[in-house]
Amino acid sequence: MMSAEFRPDGPRLAILAKAPLPGRVKTRLIPVLGAAGAAALHVRLLRHTLAVALAATHPERITLWTALDPAHPLFLALAEDHGIRLAPQPAGDLGARMHHALAAIHGPGLLVGGDCPVLTPALLGQCHAALDTAEAVCLPAEDGGYALIGIRESHPGLFRGIAWGTDRVMAQTRQRARALGWRLACPAEVWDVDRPEDLRRLAALDAFTD
Repeated sequence: MMSAEFRPDGPRLAILAKAPLPGRVKTRLIPVLGAAGAAALHVRLLRHTLAVALAATHPERITLWTALDPAHPLFLALAEDHGIRLAPQPAGDLGARMHHALAAIHGPGLLVGGDCPVLTPALLGQCHAALDTAEAVCLPAEDGGYALIGIRESHPGLFRGIAWGTDRVMAQTRQRARALGWRLACPAEVWDVDRPEDLRRLAALDAFTD
């Protein structure tokens, strides 16, 4: 269980989250789990991500950026139970939505999705600290993407022309950072849950054993 003693000086954090609508989330897992099962796993992963965030920072520093159904009961319950802020994701591709969420922090901050089961409060702290010496920070994922990105001040150029959803995302992001003249810190490589083969590793984690 995550510590309930959050850090009032922790990072400002944006979490991108889709409403758990069966057939609309974790679609690559539907052949194995079914639409309802994939949606249920999506909820477990999002709750885990939020627990990690709450162990690393004050709830008032956390914004859940919602998609598909911004008024979904899950989102409303999480806000009520934990005191986090809700905001609807704007229109645009993933890069535009990420830039919007980071720009809304108005200073150094981190952004994560809701499907990285190995994210920890300590890792969030490392990424936050990395922004003392780097303009941006990422947690590269094994599939070629990334599970976290953080910036001192968001710049739309970091997110333009990225082939989202492919194994080129991290490499292209490195190129964008170099073009901006930014130092990009990468404290660790992680993995997220997108494919059926990820389920076995997920089942081996203590936080996801029933």
